[in-house]
Amino acid sequence: MAVSARFLLDQGRTLGALGRAVLGMVGKGGAGLPPLLGTSEWIEDTAPAPSDALIRAFVRSVGGDPSHYRRVVPPHLFSQWTFPVASRLFAKTPYPLVRILNAGTSMTPATPLPAREKLLVRARMESIDDDGSRAILTVKLVTGTRSAPDALTSTISAYVPLAKKRKDEKKKPLPTVPDGARELAFERFGPNAGRDFAFLTGDVNPIHWIPAYARASGFKGCILHGFGMFAHAVEAVVRTRLSGSASRIAHVEGKFVRPLLLPGSAGVYLSETGHLYLGDAPGGGVYLDGRLSLA
Repeated sequence: MAVSARFLLDQGRTLGALGRAVLGMVGKGGAGLPPLLGTSEWIEDTAPAPSDALIRAFVRSVGGDPSHYRRVVPPHLFSQWTFPVASRLFAKTPYPLVRILNAGTSMTPATPLPAREKLLVRARMESIDDDGSRAILTVKLVTGTRSAPDALTSTISAYVPLAKKRKDEKKKPLPTVPDGARELAFERFGPNAGRDFAFLTGDVNPIHWIPAYARASGFKGCILHGFGMFAHAVEAVVRTRLSGSASRIAHVEGKFVRPLLLPGSAGVYLSETGHLYLGDAPGGGVYLDGRLSLA
């Protein structure tokens, strides 16, 4: 079932943050860039609680059962309220935001986030790794409410290409799904999966839902959001291994290894060592390379 565009009305903070980020790039021109933010400086933000309708639509869109999230917010929805404050930190760096790609993410729930409570968010730039050819920026975020402070810690890592790779530079081999990994679910993603996820989270980057723009950006077509891959993988664990109880997740992380073209399909796989994958098949390529720990 398609996700209603009316959910964009819930995304004012994220859409505003994206607009300010784009406007902030105007006139930079590679000179007079803002100073790099210290990695120890925290900033604070607040966000309205995701509506019950948004939570239901999100859970259904990633293959879950909304009844598993009565009175709590799905932790893997965190990009919906953390992206605006994360973008403020990215904007304080000297890197061009228009070139940023999602490199990976993680979440560590301490206690369930209660629904219908205003969200309190703290964020800081955790690390900046710049080797001259690319920069990887990692933001740490802590989300809570008045009744459940510091309920969820998450990270967002961004990749910024700075220089073209040399033709003689060897490419690192991409990971594959281990032959012994267990398939938890097989996911199908329709041509509008990127648009639907954009409506639910506010991440309206056109590479996810406008084919011409995606091709102009170097992709063969629209690609699924990294956070979308992550959410599908987490929800597959929740419904197949945890009887619908996301509170049993102690930590989950994922690196976005390669884009998932839309429409497309992939399996969610879990190894005995706790490695979590979204990939083609055992022995096949990986889109998300992650790790999972259960409480």
